[in-house]
Amino acid sequence: MGSRLNPHMFFMTSAVDALDFYRGVFGGTVSITTFADRGIVDTPDTDKVMHGRLETPAGFTLTCSDTPAGLAHEPGRNVAIALDGDDADDLRRWFAGLASGGQVVVPLEVSAGEEYGQLVDRFGIVWLVTVTT
Repeated sequence: MGSRLNPHMFFMTSAVDALDFYRGVFGGTVSITTFADRGIVDTPDTDKVMHGRLETPAGFTLTCSDTPAGLAHEPGRNVAIALDGDDADDLRRWFAGLASGGQVVVPLEVSAGEEYGQLVDRFGIVWLVTVTT
């Protein structure tokens, strides 16, 4: 698979509705994983979308999630860039490079069964990095 670069959108509690809408516009296949699906239960986020993905016939990939409780939701500013794939060395190197001069929000480490990290680069862009296995 290598690595992919995708836009990632955060929604208050409407990621499922948004994915339905974008599927209607672009066509394609939706996959959804909730926090409960990843073993995160007994929280206000249990039934929220942790990872939503739309793969379109044109080759576009849109990813999204519901904003977890306690995190700010800022309409118009809830877009991030998601890097994911199975090339762990590249993804770790890119994470470190993007973090230079920026702020690591979530260290790149194994969480909920996959390696995940989040940072804000020196230009204020949010990056989500996931190493899949």
